[in-house]
Amino acid sequence: MSTYRDILNGIFFQPGPLQILGRPKTVPSRNRNTMSMFPPDHALRITLAEEVHARPPEAVQAPARASYVAVLVEPENRTRELAHLNALCEAQGVAGPAPGSTQFRAELPGVRLKWERHGEFSGYTVIARGLNEQPFQIVAASLLPAGWLSALPGATMAAVHAELLTAPEESRVRSLLQESFGGQTISGAEIADGAARLFTDFQLHDGCSRFLLFDRSLTARQAGRTLQRLFEIEAYRMLALLALPIARRQNPRIVQIESSLASLTDGIARGQGDDEALLHELTRLAAEVESGLAASQFRFGACRAYFELVTRRIAELRESRLPGVQTIDEFMARRFTPAVDTCSSVSNRLHDLSERVAQASSLLSTRVDITRERQNQALLSSMDRRAKLQLRLQQTVEGLSVAAICYYVAGLVGYLSKGLKAGGLAIDTDLVVGITIPVVAIGVILAVRRTRKRISDKDEHLA
Repeated sequence: MSTYRDILNGIFFQPGPLQILGRPKTVPSRNRNTMSMFPPDHALRITLAEEVHARPPEAVQAPARASYVAVLVEPENRTRELAHLNALCEAQGVAGPAPGSTQFRAELPGVRLKWERHGEFSGYTVIARGLNEQPFQIVAASLLPAGWLSALPGATMAAVHAELLTAPEESRVRSLLQESFGGQTISGAEIADGAARLFTDFQLHDGCSRFLLFDRSLTARQAGRTLQRLFEIEAYRMLALLALPIARRQNPRIVQIESSLASLTDGIARGQGDDEALLHELTRLAAEVESGLAASQFRFGACRAYFELVTRRIAELRESRLPGVQTIDEFMARRFTPAVDTCSSVSNRLHDLSERVAQASSLLSTRVDITRERQNQALLSSMDRRAKLQLRLQQTVEGLSVAAICYYVAGLVGYLSKGLKAGGLAIDTDLVVGITIPVVAIGVILAVRRTRKRISDKDEHLA
């Protein structure tokens, strides 16, 4: 009876016409008539369509050995990395990666090499067929030219060796585990719905982690995907933990800032302390918090992203418990998850501190604004009193001005009447001066009032 795999292979991998609804139809790579039915392609359509096929796993059949190394590469070293890879290919007589490539695979003498460039690291996978007399005796990476891996630009973040063996007899399993892990505490499980068994101790043996995989009924593609997931679990686990030292350095600093902020907030609540000094201290705390955020948030964000990738890859293993052995998921939950939670806690505390400092600054600003309003009210009251005093003084000056004007006008009228009298005109100079004084006084008062009213109307119009 045909299996689903046989049916799929017959549909997708056999040459010849494709049967669609009983009619043979040749599948063209790009039918001009068909494509002319639609609008022109978006500039990114082909790139996006091919993205889901990026970094495919290698097909691996037991028995086989594989090595993996994740190297942190600075952006300025990307060109050197590509040149180093091309030099290997040239020496081995194979075509190297094209400029701008992000992945590459090559069949080298005795091994298969796969290179993938990720956001901040590059991954190198080396696969070799065949058995070791003893597990991990001759690893796949050692079959590359001597010194090539060590000359890679960058720093090693994760290094893994894996052995893919045909499932041995149960009596042989214990001795293989002892030879591979030397009596260390082992984690493992049945994976892929029982198609394989996986064992590891997450310890470094000669600087590398080890995975021992017993193949029961894995297909070549399944085995390749499983190895890829195991390598990614180790690489992403190590990259996620890069945030842990930062979290440990930030924690005492956060405690100190929290204590200082609590004292400042209490002083603001009690109305104690000089506003300028409090504002200066709050500004200093805000600068420290923002400095901590700037120095850590990239790694904390990367930690969360890598943690999600690790948990997703573990879920894809589809583990089933083995008697007396903790699963990979349990190991990560007990050893890895608390470290990630520490990083998340420190990140959340920094963000909380930033908000609390902002709230304290807002409270202090409100207090300063209230004090300033009181000062402004006192200043306005003082100005109002001064304005009233100036008005009274002005009224006094106006009265004196009326008297002075009357005096001078009366004097002029007196001189004029005396002159007229000396010229022969019969005038009583005293009577003329006496009559002039009230007339001039009334006129000056009316003129002053009219001028004041005109100025007041003009001010109201401008207002």
